[in-house]
Amino acid sequence: MKAVMSRPCLLYMTAGDREEALALARLLVGERLAACANVLGEATSVYRWEGAVQEEGEIVLVAKTVEDRVEDAARRVRETHSYDSPCIVSLPISGGDADFLSWIGEEARDAEEPEAQ
Repeated sequence: MKAVMSRPCLLYMTAGDREEALALARLLVGERLAACANVLGEATSVYRWEGAVQEEGEIVLVAKTVEDRVEDAARRVRETHSYDSPCIVSLPISGGDADFLSWIGEEARDAEEPEAQ
């Protein structure tokens, strides 16, 4: 019997620097919480924090995962992130290459789950 795959999604996150973003990417992929993560270039973030407008450079990190892994992925990011309240946003993937989306589901699965046949 073929296992039902959880819907694929993207996790959009930011980190204070490239090293932190790479560490988060390695953590998520290494623990099978994401199939892949892209560490993008620097972005300038303008935001309100503690009553004042702030402007800082950040690194954008995008991870490909499945809905069933989002909660665990977010928990692990919060446990290791340098920010008090890290940006972790889940965005559903509504379509794309079927083989690629299937690969996300296969790689971002709980290690205890049997592989799809």
